[in-house]
Amino acid sequence: MSIRHFATLFGVVFLLAGIAGFIPGLSPAHVHPDLAVTGSSRLALGLFPVNVLHNLVHLAFGVWGVLAARSVAGSVGYARSVALIYAVLTIMGLFPATDTTFGLVPIYGNDIWLHALLAIVAGYFGFVRRETAPTPVARPRTGTIGGHRDRT
Repeated sequence: MSIRHFATLFGVVFLLAGIAGFIPGLSPAHVHPDLAVTGSSRLALGLFPVNVLHNLVHLAFGVWGVLAARSVAGSVGYARSVALIYAVLTIMGLFPATDTTFGLVPIYGNDIWLHALLAIVAGYFGFVRRETAPTPVARPRTGTIGGHRDRT
């Protein structure tokens, strides 16, 4: 998979996650402890704690990914940023003092392993995977003799 395909795929998945977080039938309501922002508080897919701000963050990462996919450099920057940001969110989710990002966004429970997985995948594409130029196709040199066109 190319780096641009990665950015497109992550962008689309983030967009879908952000939209899904607002659909009550897909996510059961849930009261998150220690949250100041409780609008749209749910467990996405019954597993992942989200609220309105969390959904908006997913939408922002989605738009960013789709826009970044327009270029290789943008895609690499996106992958590196996602890797670093989601690594920090993983660590924050491990500690009760920061597992709600200071009362704004829930990042505890199943979000911890999901954020770690996202950071690892994005880290691979941002820091390890190198984009290679396509190999040119060799064209047969029919119709030439000694580098000159055969005019017969």
